[in-house]
Amino acid sequence: ETLEGPTIMMTFVDRHVTGGVDTHDDVHVAAVCDTETGRVIDTSPFPTTDAGYAELLSWMTAHGIIDQIGVESTGSWGAGLTRHLRAAGVKVIEVDRPDRKARRKDGKTDTIDAVAAARAVISGRATGTPKTRDGSVEAIRQLEIVYHAATRDRTRAINQFKAIIVAAPAALRHRLRDDLSLRNQLARARRFTDNHPDLVEQQTRFALRELARRIEFLDAHNSRLEARISELVIAHCPALIGLAGVGPHSAAQLLAAAGDNPQRIRSEAAFAKLCGVCPMPASSGKTTRHRLNRGGDRRANNALFTIVLNRMQRDPNTRAYVERRTTEGMSKKEIMRCLKRYVAREIYHVLTNPPTELITGEQVRAIRNERGLSLRTVATQFSTCAIQISRLERGLLHDTRRLEQIHHWISNHPLT
Repeated sequence: ETLEGPTIMMTFVDRHVTGGVDTHDDVHVAAVCDTETGRVIDTSPFPTTDAGYAELLSWMTAHGIIDQIGVESTGSWGAGLTRHLRAAGVKVIEVDRPDRKARRKDGKTDTIDAVAAARAVISGRATGTPKTRDGSVEAIRQLEIVYHAATRDRTRAINQFKAIIVAAPAALRHRLRDDLSLRNQLARARRFTDNHPDLVEQQTRFALRELARRIEFLDAHNSRLEARISELVIAHCPALIGLAGVGPHSAAQLLAAAGDNPQRIRSEAAFAKLCGVCPMPASSGKTTRHRLNRGGDRRANNALFTIVLNRMQRDPNTRAYVERRTTEGMSKKEIMRCLKRYVAREIYHVLTNPPTELITGEQVRAIRNERGLSLRTVATQFSTCAIQISRLERGLLHDTRRLEQIHHWISNHPLT
């Protein structure tokens, strides 16, 4: 045989095959299996470069007609390969790693994992469609990762700042007394000099000054990120950020969970499970019960929690629901679980079937001026303040339902 020996595979061009790929940082290991029998046809490693991806696809195509390819870690190591395969029109299936029982039975090598990925697709155990990661949602996700890390660093720095004040020398602690707000404490600490005769107070001043400057830097850093995230979220899905209680970061986390192709999620129940807000059956024998779902995307779950908490404080309909359920004997945690499931349903429909026309603040302002109504008059009608109506009109505040209510009331108001 020569290196041209594999050309004999061209005699099997009518054969249908399924691929499997075990992904890594530098090398992907691929396997090709017969779709009808599951028999392993061939395996081979390929570099994780554009040329390697093209070579992998050409190699699989040489073995027959590709039905679909199962790829592990489509959101990390396999993201580049997934984008390449989708661009080539190949159907990609997201495959989880083999379970522990299968690994104890069959062992663990990259080749075994690649074959297992192909067979998981053939058997129907793996059916998930991966996120495309090629649109504005992926851009939002990248920014949200940096924002989340910066927020965590800021919180840690503030805790360190307050801990140092507690153990600081008395004179220094008095200058940063408790009746000062954090903002004023930080402003004062940024002006500290370290030319003090006492060594401890000298270095404590230096430490507080450095922490205050770090917090100032992180505040500016987060402000830039937040402005960019808000701009992208509003441009991508204005209906989502217009829902009651949904802010830019909650919307960004939910968009990241759904991906650029939310249609891959088959139903609102599947989206609820993805977010970890569907009740899990935990029945046995004569006992029928459900337990809390601790799975799913925890960032998306946290976003739903934030939305529900906001609505419980500000939304009249939600407050009425909470009162009714409380009189029925439900605890606050149980009520919040019900509300999170409801919000997940609402958000799923907005993501998969967004409204084509939305009432904008500019339209409301134009009709209000045409009718000769002041901001105060509209604010009084809706039991809020004039600045909130102004923020809605200028696009600084997003609440689709409130805008629709204001638009309807103003449109039916007689001319003054």
